[in-house]
Amino acid sequence: MSFSPDPASRPTTADITVLGAGVWGSALAALARANQHRVTVWSRRGQYSLTESVAHAQVIVVAISMTGIRDVAAQLQNTRLSPSAILVSATKGLDPQTLRTPSQIWQTTFPAHPVVVLSGPNLSKEIDQGLPAATVVASPHAAAMETVQQLLASNYFRVYTNPDQIGTELGGTLKNVIAIAVGVCDGLNLGTNARSALITRALPEMIRVGTHLGGQAETFLGLSGLGDLLATCTSPLSRNYQVGYQLAQGKLLPEILSELQGTAEGVNTTHVLIELANREGIPVPIARQVHRLIQGHITPQEAVAALMERDLKPEACDLL
Repeated sequence: MSFSPDPASRPTTADITVLGAGVWGSALAALARANQHRVTVWSRRGQYSLTESVAHAQVIVVAISMTGIRDVAAQLQNTRLSPSAILVSATKGLDPQTLRTPSQIWQTTFPAHPVVVLSGPNLSKEIDQGLPAATVVASPHAAAMETVQQLLASNYFRVYTNPDQIGTELGGTLKNVIAIAVGVCDGLNLGTNARSALITRALPEMIRVGTHLGGQAETFLGLSGLGDLLATCTSPLSRNYQVGYQLAQGKLLPEILSELQGTAEGVNTTHVLIELANREGIPVPIARQVHRLIQGHITPQEAVAALMERDLKPEACDLL
């Protein structure tokens, strides 16, 4: 059966390929299987080649780390995809070479295919446990976006749509930097007041970056912005939170990263974000202190002190 994003001919069962067998890719594959779709999971160590894995795919869900995006995109470019295949980007990060988001790389590589971003407060371990969650799928291609919504939605995984693709993607990306900062705050036992202030002040910083790069401010008040920020900044299940927490405990970054199960995308994102902010003149005081910290230029205590010593000003000057 040929696949079409036309709602009238949308299949009840689809061939879905998930690229990436880590915790996030496995969770997304499990969601798709629970909805009775035919699911293939590809990884570099798997038994099937990339070409074999996507040969019949109607939807390709990309859940690999940011470092592998350009390489896999280049490999797929030499592979014959179904003409109507939808690419779903579930990676949260920024490319250090091009400073682009994953969806921008996919859209440039495959201009004839619709690209949909999937992002939200989705801790993989909770999804694996069947706990209720919600997410956002975003794309300017309405039919493709609604197709992905219907294919993945279930009674415990609610899927919303949003046409603001870049804003949705950046919300899920930028919050990882803030999660490192909040992990530091909790690792230093600075208390609930400090954590709440940090998260609240972080939101305008995310909005400043996101709107400068083309996103809509209101998107950052939704699931892929504020929602993901709260989930990632308040749960020890978050790898980025763990990076900050363990830095505050005195561990060195290489040791922390080597012990994590999965990738803490916030580390790479911080480096790229500062490069972007410097080029575009975007104020990012929280991200800047995180950057100095993970580079080893300051201690966790010095990072907190630098934020507390900033010039006094009205709150409203940074808020919507």
